[in-house]
Amino acid sequence: MTPLAAALRARIAAHGPLRLDAWMAACNGHYYATRDPLGQDFTTAPEISQMFGELVGGCIGDLWQRAGSPPARLVELGPGRGTLMADARRVLARVPGFGERVALHLVETSPVLRAAQAARLAGAVWHDDFGDVPGDRPVMVVANEFFDALPIRRFDGRGGEAAVGVAGARFVATTLPVPGTTTGEVSEAGKAIAAAIGARLRAQGGAALIVDYGGLGPHAETLQALRGGAPVDPFADPGEADLTAHVDFAALARAAGVASFGPVPQGVWLARLGIEARAAQLRAAVENQGRARIDLALLRLTRTMGALFKAQALVAPGWPAPAGFDA
Repeated sequence: MTPLAAALRARIAAHGPLRLDAWMAACNGHYYATRDPLGQDFTTAPEISQMFGELVGGCIGDLWQRAGSPPARLVELGPGRGTLMADARRVLARVPGFGERVALHLVETSPVLRAAQAARLAGAVWHDDFGDVPGDRPVMVVANEFFDALPIRRFDGRGGEAAVGVAGARFVATTLPVPGTTTGEVSEAGKAIAAAIGARLRAQGGAALIVDYGGLGPHAETLQALRGGAPVDPFADPGEADLTAHVDFAALARAAGVASFGPVPQGVWLARLGIEARAAQLRAAVENQGRARIDLALLRLTRTMGALFKAQALVAPGWPAPAGFDA
């Protein structure tokens, strides 16, 4: 039995079943703090192709210029290995004045991932929480596959809430009684971060770009665990698999309280940003095998992931909407 499993069994023995959000927080906290899971348990869009980060960079640079090129802070939540931002920075380096007027901030708690980010992103400043980012200038926030890993609560509509208990040597799903008839999944942590982003946007200006899988409205039962690229029991081997749930984009927009655009399917959004043209440029510079890899990456980003994943923008009063959200 791992130390985390023993600690969770002790908590349950002392206080009864753990709410699902407490279970997710404990498991994902350990999971991300102790490993680099990218390419092992799952693969994100930036790891599939440089095109994703480059288009994000172009979107940010265009938005910043249309907003008047103010001194600002570029903030990424959960930057993974730093791949997205490294690709974005190559594009942003060609935007006049961006490097001098926009500071890079990364919100990351994992020491393992911070080390990977530091190797790619010179000059970045790290924070454990978005609230620690200085609030003296506009912020442009990027959150790719960040909100899906935040803890959720799940209600059955009949006065029950999802929890985790112990049966013999196993952790098992169970239910706790709660008042009311709330149904579906709720991410209180996600709404809190969206509210903090919205407050910052209203006070200092800026925008946030969120890319994740999910849709509008509360979801029923979307909790999943991935290990080695395959689904596993989310209650077995705590802290050894990636736990995620679908994002409720409507709830994020309500919590932020600013103008919201989307969600737009990732494939549609990338097409509007010009991914086909960028793929053609990359194809022209390589031979046949390289071209096949580019075509496969394009297919994954725009078709395979393109429908499941969505893009949403939260925009401060007086700021323009980011590119890719127009009809």
